[in-house]
Amino acid sequence: MHILGIETSCDETAAAVVTGGTIIRSSVVASQIDLHRQYGGVFPEMASRQHVLSIAPVVQQAIEQSGLAPQELAGIAVTYGPGLAGSLVVGVNYAKGLAFGYDLPLIGVNHIEAHIYGNWLRPAAETEEVSTPVFPSLALIVSGGHTMLILVRGHGDYEVLGQTLDDAAGEAFDKVARLLGLSYPGGPAIQSVAEQGNPRVFSLPRAWLRGTYDFSFSGLKTAVLHVVEQYGVDPHQWKQGVAARNGVAAAAISATRLLPVADLAASFQEAVVDVLVQKTKLAAEEHQVQQVILGGGVAANRMLRTEMTQSLDCPVLVPPPVLCTDNGAPIAAVGYYRLQAGERSSWDLDVVANLALS
Repeated sequence: MHILGIETSCDETAAAVVTGGTIIRSSVVASQIDLHRQYGGVFPEMASRQHVLSIAPVVQQAIEQSGLAPQELAGIAVTYGPGLAGSLVVGVNYAKGLAFGYDLPLIGVNHIEAHIYGNWLRPAAETEEVSTPVFPSLALIVSGGHTMLILVRGHGDYEVLGQTLDDAAGEAFDKVARLLGLSYPGGPAIQSVAEQGNPRVFSLPRAWLRGTYDFSFSGLKTAVLHVVEQYGVDPHQWKQGVAARNGVAAAAISATRLLPVADLAASFQEAVVDVLVQKTKLAAEEHQVQQVILGGGVAANRMLRTEMTQSLDCPVLVPPPVLCTDNGAPIAAVGYYRLQAGERSSWDLDVVANLALS
């Protein structure tokens, strides 16, 4: 059973063909990172316009690379939420037209659920057997828009144990990166700089929210801001400060005390990872899960992957970095299991920007 998956929830236009819910026959992603970097984050209207330009060639390329004719597909899966409404509309409407034109089932997919299924995929060229879903599992989804702990009892059977009360982990990475004068996206930039720093230099707060599995990273972000200000740096002029470190202009930054960016980045990264790992460990023990699975863009962070694997007593599955970020393959994987269960969406499927996991 071959499923075409289409993903346009944010700023990546992606399509993939997956066979049997596990084997990636093709995967194409058109990134908009360079387009949005000048704004330090995703500009929603620009993202939706770019999706309009990219959707047709991306989907066509994914089908061609799969070696299949459209008529050989068993269904078309598409993200209908959560995400940016304008971006979601492009993908859903294109998927509807394609499914109607080829007389194929349409399957609406929750973007968060797709992050879970990235753990059970492998490229067709790889001969190694992919891990099969084991239940109950505990999923930690960490991205720019979501930080959630989800108990996965079976296909489509979820319980959200906790989620962020303010900033998502990825959002915090992006905001702190801007405070430190680093590039967008913030996650890879902070990870790179942090490898040169000492995480013990700054004692940053952890919001443990005892008695819950919820998260909060707003206070941590504010603590970083206060450190930056204590070094005499105006965050709004930090780009000039970065230039000052290269000997271009010293007016924007204290002449006597230069902010140790690497140390602060390392301290921030460690604080985020510490909370994510400890909360996940507690939830895994309480619910006696058979495995922990990671998903979302922040799951590509090397420190998180290492600490999670070393700290937990149960097996930990982590997708390859390319499947942590938004991708059409996990969408197709969810579509496979939904279609197997006899589920399909009607033609009035609409986008839901704040779609909950149920």
